[in-house]
Amino acid sequence: MTASLIVNLAVADLDRSVAFFTELGFGFNPALTDDNGACLVIGDNAYVMLLRPAYFSAFTKKGIADSATTAEAILAVTVDSRAEVDRIVNAALASGGSPANDPEEISGVYGWSFHDPDGHLWEVLNMDVPRGPRPGREG
Repeated sequence: MTASLIVNLAVADLDRSVAFFTELGFGFNPALTDDNGACLVIGDNAYVMLLRPAYFSAFTKKGIADSATTAEAILAVTVDSRAEVDRIVNAALASGGSPANDPEEISGVYGWSFHDPDGHLWEVLNMDVPRGPRPGREG
């Protein structure tokens, strides 16, 4: 089975969010971007839909978490080097993001985190650890 991960986030100012993630070096899928939301491309099979609150609400009966005071999720992105971790987080902090946790290394995983302009918590990780088999696959 090949699957994609699509995370949906409510954002207060769609244009600000697009500009913020563009500054971090991410791109957007124009075919899935319109006045209601923008499709942030994280990787080959990983995307984040940045949605205006009214549009986000159309997909759930629950209220939208106040990401300024509540951690609804921790969004973790892996990159190829420690330098890329630092580059992305420094770009986030310079482009309107705010600090979350200090950089740290635990068991071969170097990470640093930030809050985007809407308060969503993002971790950027470089993983220098062996990767085991994926569930449902041999070897």
